[in-house]
Amino acid sequence: MDHVWMPVSPCGPGCLTRDEPVVGLPRRVVRFARAAAVLCVALLLAPCLAALPAAGRRRAVRLVFRGLLAAFEVRLVVHGELDSPGRGALVVNNHISWLDIVAVNAVRPMRALAKREIARWPVLGRLVSRSGSIYLDRGRLSTLPATVARVAAALREGSLVNVTPEGTTWCGSASGRFRPALFQAAIDGGVGVVPVALRYRSGDGRQTTWPAFVGTESLIESLRRVARLRGLVLELFVCPEIAPGRAADRAELARLAQAAVHAALGTTQLVRPARGRVVRPVRPVGSLPATV
Repeated sequence: MDHVWMPVSPCGPGCLTRDEPVVGLPRRVVRFARAAAVLCVALLLAPCLAALPAAGRRRAVRLVFRGLLAAFEVRLVVHGELDSPGRGALVVNNHISWLDIVAVNAVRPMRALAKREIARWPVLGRLVSRSGSIYLDRGRLSTLPATVARVAAALREGSLVNVTPEGTTWCGSASGRFRPALFQAAIDGGVGVVPVALRYRSGDGRQTTWPAFVGTESLIESLRRVARLRGLVLELFVCPEIAPGRAADRAELARLAQAAVHAALGTTQLVRPARGRVVRPVRPVGSLPATV
């Protein structure tokens, strides 16, 4: 059930960029076939992961998510290093697409706070669940304190936990404010926050909103659109860690993380009075060449 604090995004089909370079039907079919093969192999091998040491499990999970990116011919460009600082950390990013979690785990596998609907996604939902995800019931505000406590416990145990503090997906040309509630987990856990900025570009170098998973569209519709794109580039910027104790409270911590993401993307914030507080990028920076 929706409530007054339920995150909402005004993004929808009207946000989609035009004249994107696309591939033909045969290539789309091949992409889907490769992705299905990666997921099937991952499901078959998943029961064996428990027998591997932690480092081995991380390598295996990283290979699966990199395989998914390769299946859709998505080039991942990483600026900075996303690695464990030797203790837990809350990793937060702007939220655009289902590809976000794929990209983050292709760089550094970690636990995630995900909406409970993801658990019902075919195949991918099972993989996300097996990675130790913590699920959030966004429709029941009363469950939030317990969810924050679970995230804090995971952080204290030394886990990296990925959170999308906007609370819902945006198109990338617009973004929402970082809601402070889940930053309380970092404060309670005594760990730092690592902001991560994501941006999608098409083959001709322009920013594209086609990977966005927004509005009322289904996952299948979003998958089909991604499969059509030619030369999709996903840029991932790792920002400096916000050390424990730097912020006075969770609200300031959220503002610091949001500012770091916008600084990495080279955007400034224009807030339009509306539910969800729309933040529109004004000055995009050019593509950077560092690739891994």
